[in-house]
Amino acid sequence: MKRWLPLLLCLTLILVPPAPLFSQQKPQSETKPEPVDQTLRVTVNIVIAPTTVTDRKGNYVNGLKPQEFRLFDNDKLQEITQDIGFLPLSIVVCVQKSSNVEILLPKIRKMGTVMRDLLVGQDGEVAILAFDHRIQMLQDFTNDTDKINAAMEKLTPGSTSSRLVDTVIEATRMLRNKKDRRKVILLISETLDRSSEASFREVATNVQVNNIDVYTLNMNRWVTSLTAKPGIPRPSAFPSASQPRAGPAIQEPTSQAQVSGAPGYGIDFVPVIEEAFRAVKAIFVSNPAEVLTKFTGGREYSFITQADLERAIGDIGRELRSQYLLSYNPNNKVEGGFHKIVVDVARPGLRVRTRPGYWMAGVPE
Repeated sequence: MKRWLPLLLCLTLILVPPAPLFSQQKPQSETKPEPVDQTLRVTVNIVIAPTTVTDRKGNYVNGLKPQEFRLFDNDKLQEITQDIGFLPLSIVVCVQKSSNVEILLPKIRKMGTVMRDLLVGQDGEVAILAFDHRIQMLQDFTNDTDKINAAMEKLTPGSTSSRLVDTVIEATRMLRNKKDRRKVILLISETLDRSSEASFREVATNVQVNNIDVYTLNMNRWVTSLTAKPGIPRPSAFPSASQPRAGPAIQEPTSQAQVSGAPGYGIDFVPVIEEAFRAVKAIFVSNPAEVLTKFTGGREYSFITQADLERAIGDIGRELRSQYLLSYNPNNKVEGGFHKIVVDVARPGLRVRTRPGYWMAGVPE
């Protein structure tokens, strides 16, 4: 019996399979992927409302205290936490240099010293971008008048394209890390974007999150259209008799704005902003310069002559130095959508202008 015992042990080890060292995982049941939330989420902690106060003659009113202002967010009174009296200016000047605006470029080239003295000041800094189908940095942030003038002299006519929205995106990227500074984008261009890749919603989100103001010096479309050099025409494959004659353009505000550079949306532009933030797909905005200007509380100016250009730059500089920067933490963050801002002053006879509002995604309670 002892002789057969080893043989029985060997047979047992062969016939009985060993226990697995690692437990085999059961295949996971197939689960359907959760739908992707395509809603744009824009959260806001501190809102800055640049506010301009003038008297009946249009003169800027200085010396007001925070307690003299009342600020309403969606008709709810807010507590103004701070009135920032002064912040040094960081400004990105974006100049269109397309071939169709060639006649206006000599006037803009002379504006280096004017921008340094009347707009930027001793404590400010300016960077200069030029754009057509490309975006070129002519000068990084500086306060040196000679460098600003040298950069402006580099403005030469380019292609027929105009990447206005993409240029504002680039300017925002340059400004977003500027701490404790007033951030401004100045567009010297036509109001129409021709070839940008970015959506209007993207640029509106960026300027809002980074508290950037947009001002525009609009190139008159009548001037640029009448003075642009004609391109080389392509031969048509069809005889002229087979081509119908185009009818006259409809005389409506948007089409006239594209020709003349005058405001196209008027005062009712908020639905455009709401649609741009809500839409899953980006919508086409025919006048992005005007909408960005009004959305951030800036101002539009048009120019034809050298004197018009100098006067507009001086006006922008005076307004920026005279504004009250009212900041507050909204007490109604649970309300999603467009938040309307209204500011008034407890003094009779004064006129108040501020940014009309901002977009916020609803925050659950």
